Amino acid sequence: MLLPELAITGYPPEDLLLKPHFLQDARVALERLAARCTETTCIVGLPLAEDAVYNAAAVLSGGAVHAIYRKNLLPNYGVFDEQRYFTAGPRGTVLDGPWGRIGLTVCEDIWVPGAPSESEAHAGAWLITNISASPYHAGKGAEREAMLAARAIETGAYIAFCALVGGQDELVFDGHSCVIDPAGTVVARAAQFEPELLLCEITESADKPVRADADVEIAPPLGATPVARGASQARRIAPLLEPPAAEVYGALRLGLHDYVEKNGFQATVLGLSGGIDSALVATLAVDALGPERVNVAVMPSPFSSSATQDDARALAAALGAGLHELHIEPVMGAYTATLADEFVGRDADITEENLQARIRGNLLMALSNKFGWLVLTTGNKSEMSVGYSTLYGDLAGGFAVIKDVPKMLVFQLSEWRNTRQAADVVGGVPAPIPPSIIERPPSAELRPDQRDEDSLPPYELLDRILEGYVEQNLSAEQLIAAGLDADAVRRTVRLVDLAEYKRRQAPPGVKITPRAFGRDRRMPITNGYRG
Repeated sequence: MLLPELAITGYPPEDLLLKPHFLQDARVALERLAARCTETTCIVGLPLAEDAVYNAAAVLSGGAVHAIYRKNLLPNYGVFDEQRYFTAGPRGTVLDGPWGRIGLTVCEDIWVPGAPSESEAHAGAWLITNISASPYHAGKGAEREAMLAARAIETGAYIAFCALVGGQDELVFDGHSCVIDPAGTVVARAAQFEPELLLCEITESADKPVRADADVEIAPPLGATPVARGASQARRIAPLLEPPAAEVYGALRLGLHDYVEKNGFQATVLGLSGGIDSALVATLAVDALGPERVNVAVMPSPFSSSATQDDARALAAALGAGLHELHIEPVMGAYTATLADEFVGRDADITEENLQARIRGNLLMALSNKFGWLVLTTGNKSEMSVGYSTLYGDLAGGFAVIKDVPKMLVFQLSEWRNTRQAADVVGGVPAPIPPSIIERPPSAELRPDQRDEDSLPPYELLDRILEGYVEQNLSAEQLIAAGLDADAVRRTVRLVDLAEYKRRQAPPGVKITPRAFGRDRRMPITNGYRG
C-alpha cells in the first residue's frame, strides 16, 4: 500500500520543520502507524530527523519500520522550497519482497530522467513506486501522466504513483493517482480531487536483468508478507474531467471546501453585487459547502442598478443561500458629512468610490466578527494583477477564492457551471447564474455609468498581456513585438508593477495557474526597474 509524500504531517509543513518537537512527534506517529501494519506492507511519507532532516519514505511491515528511503531530488522552484528544510538522500533504494524487487522514489525523484528511477530499474526493479504531493495547476494532471509514461518507457518498469488529495492554504492537490505499464499505458487511475483507494493487481512477469554498476541502496528483504487484496481487482481507470473548465472548477471547489473545513469555520459570507465574479464565488461556495453554510450580502449604493440587484437576489434564491440586505447610502452620507470640511473645494473622485468599497468591507467584517463567518473575497486575477481593487474594501476578507482565475476564465467557468453536465458533476442546482449576469458588461458600479473598460483594456486583451508579462516573464517590448497594442501593454505593465503592495495585503486563495501571486511570483515592492 502506498500513502502520499509527507502523509504523516501534510504537505508543505513549512517552518514547522524547524521545530525539533514537531519532527519528534512525526516519528512517534510513524511508529504508531507501523504497529498497525501487521498484515500488509505500507510505504508512507514523513519528515525524518537523523543526522539531518530528510523528506523520507518509510516502509512499514510486520508491525515495525522496516526500511527508510530518503528523497534524492529536492525541488526549489515555484511553490517549492524544500532545500530550505531538507537534505538530499544519496541514492535510490530497492526493496525485495514476495512481489519481487521494487524501487522507491518520492515526487521530484521521478520528474526528471536518470537517477534515482533509472538506477533502481538497472538494479532490477520491475516496479517503481512514487509517493507524491504534487500541487495542481490547470492541465497538471495530463502533464504529470505524460511524464510518468515517459519514465515507464525509459526504465522498462511499471510506475505506481500515489498522490496527495486536498487543499492546503493556497495549494490544491488533485489526487489523480495512477499505475502505468512499461509501454507507457495507463492501466489504473483514481479520480481527480477526491480521495480514493486505488486497487491494481499486476500479474505480468516481474523478472528484470540486474546491472552490476547500478548505484542503489538495497534495503533488507521482506519475508513472506501477506499481499493485500481488495474486494475487487478490476483495474479502474477513472475518467478525466472535461472540458478544462470542469477541472479548474473542481480545484476551486476542493480548495475552498478544505480551507473552510480545516480551519474550523462553520459558515461563510460574501458581498453579492450582481456581477459575474461574486456570482461565481457564491456558486462555488454553495457547491463546496452547501447552501446552509453560505450567506450573501446585497449592499446597494446610489450607483447600483436595479438590474444588478435583482440578479443578485435571483442568484441567492436559486442557490438557497442566506440573503442579507444592507443599504450603504446612510453610511456614505455619514462619511461625506464627516469629511466635508477636509474635502472642501475638491471634486469627488476615486476617493468617494473607494469609500463605498470600504463601507462594504467593514459591513462584511462586522458580520464575520458577530457570527464567526469566514469572509470570501471575490476579486479575480486580472483585477489583482493591475490593482483594480480597494485595500480594506473588496480586498478585505479571509479567503480569496478566485484570486488566481483570469477574468476570461471566470466567464468560462460561469458558463460551464450553468450547463446540465456541471450540475450532475458537482451535485448542485442546474443553471443557477442568471444569463444577464454573464452577458452584462463588467462594472464596479461606484459612479454613474461606470464600466471596467473605462479604466482597463478590454479583458480579452488584458488577459493576453497578463499571460505574457506575469506567467511567461516577457518584457513589454516583447509583448509589443508579438503584436499586442503598445499603449495597452505599457499601461498594463505599469499597473502590475505598481500594485505589488496591494497583492501583499490580499488574503490567500486557490492556486490554479502555473504562476500564482505570492506562492510562485515574488517581486519586491520597492522596485525601480521597469521592463
